[in-house]
Amino acid sequence: MIAFLKGEFVHKSPAVVHVDVNGVGYEVQISLNTYSKIQNLDRGVLQTCLLIREDAHILIGFFDLAEKEMFLHLISVSGIGATSARIMLSYMKPDELARAILTGDTRTLESIKGIGKKTAERMVLELRDKLAKHPVDSNISTLKHNTLHADALNALMALGIARNTADQAIQRVTQSNPSLTSVEEVIKKALKSM
Repeated sequence: MIAFLKGEFVHKSPAVVHVDVNGVGYEVQISLNTYSKIQNLDRGVLQTCLLIREDAHILIGFFDLAEKEMFLHLISVSGIGATSARIMLSYMKPDELARAILTGDTRTLESIKGIGKKTAERMVLELRDKLAKHPVDSNISTLKHNTLHADALNALMALGIARNTADQAIQRVTQSNPSLTSVEEVIKKALKSM
């Protein structure tokens, strides 16, 4: 497995980048999200995932670990391949995709080219619990927020409150009080806001 490449970006396009690593050129497929972050860089590090198929060895590159983790989650869903996962990561950032999956927002997922209702529902069904337990984000403060959100959501659901109702209440509370860091405070305020 090739975990990452560090080198010079010799050629860049919205779909592919060629990385020169000590004289060896790697062709790496990327998302628009990654392209937007490297388009003004001459060199850097790309996290990578090597997919081996009968007819090809495909190297997919990501600007950060959050995008790589989301890609791996997406391709674990039956019916979603590497191309579909790259398209999804081109439409939405990893934290936006995670939020849509965690909240069961299938309409947002269906707005992505090539994703139908059944695939969106399958993504939510197969990834919701994984993402709640292990939030995907490279930003530490956002990671804490996602964990805080997930913990509060799980607690409210354990109290018998419907997922959508609980999620909306938590979002209202965290948006109006972004400094909240305690799960207990979020739960109390969310209960009061219902």
